[in-house]
Amino acid sequence: MPFYQSPPTLGNQYDDDRVLRSYLTRALPREMLGAIEPELRSLGELSGGSLYQLQLADRENEPRLISWDPWGQRVDRIEVTPLWERAARIAAEQGIVGTAYERRHGAHSRVHQFALAYLFTPSTDTYSCPLAMTDGAARTLIAHDNAELIAHAVPHLTSRDPDLAWTSGQWMTERTGGSDVAVSETVARKNARGEWELFGTKWFTSATTSPMALTLGRPEGNPAGGSGLALFYLETKRPDGTANGIAVHRLKDKLGTRKVPTAELSLEGTVAVPVAGLANGVRNITPMLNITRMWNAVSAVAGMRRAIALARDFARRRTAFGALLCDKPLHADTLAGLQAEFEGALQLAFSAVELLGRDEAGTITDRERVLLRLLTPIVKLTTGRQAVTVASEALEAFGGAGYVEDTGLPVLLRDAQVLSIWEGTTNVLSLDAIRAAAKADALGVLAETARGWAAETEGTDAAPLAKVGLDAIEHATRWSLARAGDGASVEAGARRFAMTLGRALELVLLARHAAWSVRSERDGRSLAAAARLAHEGVDLVRDRGASVDEVRALADDRPIAVTR
Repeated sequence: MPFYQSPPTLGNQYDDDRVLRSYLTRALPREMLGAIEPELRSLGELSGGSLYQLQLADRENEPRLISWDPWGQRVDRIEVTPLWERAARIAAEQGIVGTAYERRHGAHSRVHQFALAYLFTPSTDTYSCPLAMTDGAARTLIAHDNAELIAHAVPHLTSRDPDLAWTSGQWMTERTGGSDVAVSETVARKNARGEWELFGTKWFTSATTSPMALTLGRPEGNPAGGSGLALFYLETKRPDGTANGIAVHRLKDKLGTRKVPTAELSLEGTVAVPVAGLANGVRNITPMLNITRMWNAVSAVAGMRRAIALARDFARRRTAFGALLCDKPLHADTLAGLQAEFEGALQLAFSAVELLGRDEAGTITDRERVLLRLLTPIVKLTTGRQAVTVASEALEAFGGAGYVEDTGLPVLLRDAQVLSIWEGTTNVLSLDAIRAAAKADALGVLAETARGWAAETEGTDAAPLAKVGLDAIEHATRWSLARAGDGASVEAGARRFAMTLGRALELVLLARHAAWSVRSERDGRSLAAAARLAHEGVDLVRDRGASVDEVRALADDRPIAVTR
């Protein structure tokens, strides 16, 4: 039987994205925006046009591991999909990593780069994964001032020439688990030639086709724990083209991000070079994680935008119960809620990108650096959770078609789910936010910054909405201070604390943008989105909840004694 519904379509993903264009108009100097807009528009056309069509046509293709050649030689060659092959060339040519390092626009270069990444990501089946790690690797080598590796690798990592450009892997997860990298079992030994060789198993290595990777290993004789690990640089091939002591055992069978060639492999004498000494590897990987978490956040926002764009177009085409879905008040209300989440998320993610750009340009203040440290985990965890919620609701907006694979829609949800897991789960990053908040008056800096943003709404309809966000930040701060001596209680509430800060900042930032948009663009849509976000709720902190013992009992489903 034929299916009579019209599929959703996409137009130019820059021209059609009112939220991105409005943000860039406010955030960037007019001359700069005029200079980069042709790039953005060209990439928007690709993203909504031929690249999106290739994505749909490439839906059933997945990477393939070829372990042996026809003559019995172990080759461990991974073939990626046609979409990924094209994405690799476009990413290099468009400078989706390189733009950040060319610094053509000083402190605004990161905004330029991440606007490109935001447009590129949704039509490339998570090619943002190797790009994020490539960016992170370049930043890490530069941060540690390793002159030899900077000269050798960074030009490849940031090149616009597809034939010279490299991507990088980030190989941290082992059989012992992911987030607790301090228990890494990989051992580093010196060989007879004085080279370091790595021996161990990496259980989850994304983008295994990359020519290089950064990884952790414990030099023999070093103590246990993160301080005893060292950060190593390795190349996956030796100069003669053979494998650098790397055996790829299998590709992972994952829920989503199925185009990403994620492998389980072993290091069997892999020649590697220390990046920054022979200790403190966990601390030394921080520059990479800061970058990859920013990519995670921007990718989450881009995924939300794509899901909403498709759902909105479908609502304008689909007739049900005698009217278009877009004319049905309840359907419109659902899409409006998703739009509000997306708009807040975009403002939050790009505010962190702005700080990153200032940090790299050397124009950041000490207090802004404290703010960036606290914002990085908050932005990642908040947008990661929102991406899953928005994708789930968007699929439901298509009815049964959203659950059918050949529409190309279910991948929106499958790929969103990883965004709350990669680069630190929600809980792990919530604890990181708690640690960051306890240092250098970070909460005071965050509250002061938020008040400064809110001040830009004074005398406008956005001011009361900004105050809702400020009140939530103040509440979260009081909660944190009141429990400063009760580690278990703080840990139990860390997720609600971090999510409150994230959502409250989204609201304040969106209210600030709304006030500007009403004044400068004569447009009230961002104001309506801010009102909706405020009404959806931003304060998740509970002053009086279950005790830690009750929480543990409920989590374990153990009896709780009743005393009266």
